Amino acid sequence: MTLKDRLVEDMKVAMKAKEEGKVRLSVIRMARAAIKNAEIDKRIEFNDDQVIEVLAHQVKQRRDSLEVYENAGRPETVKALEEELVILMDYLPQQLSEGEIRQLVQETIAMVGAQGLKDLGKVMGTLTPKTKGRADGKAVNQIVREILGA
Repeated sequence: MTLKDRLVEDMKVAMKAKEEGKVRLSVIRMARAAIKNAEIDKRIEFNDDQVIEVLAHQVKQRRDSLEVYENAGRPETVKALEEELVILMDYLPQQLSEGEIRQLVQETIAMVGAQGLKDLGKVMGTLTPKTKGRADGKAVNQIVREILGA
């Protein structure tokens, strides 16, 4: 079953759940709309990897918004965004732990022969495809900077 098919099936389940599935239904509809819009923009039918990219972008948007609303003192909005994040994360591959990211970073630095921060682009270019959809790009970049700067 493709990821898009899974979204459709889960949407049906959420519709049948009525009030209990209201938030889940809303999030799935937003995700499907984002996928459809991206497909229309690119004029192609997305495969699972491309769907994961769109969903990862949706997660990133919510994490960024979460930070803003926390600083603004809006706990009800923060709670809603956290619920949405949990639902969206169900559709992404298993996320890498910080230790796994550090290991990948070390391997990539050794592979490309990076010497310092000047090689950040080279490391990130090689590392990004390995972590796409499985780790937050900002966290990966931060770890790479930390290791290269040391």
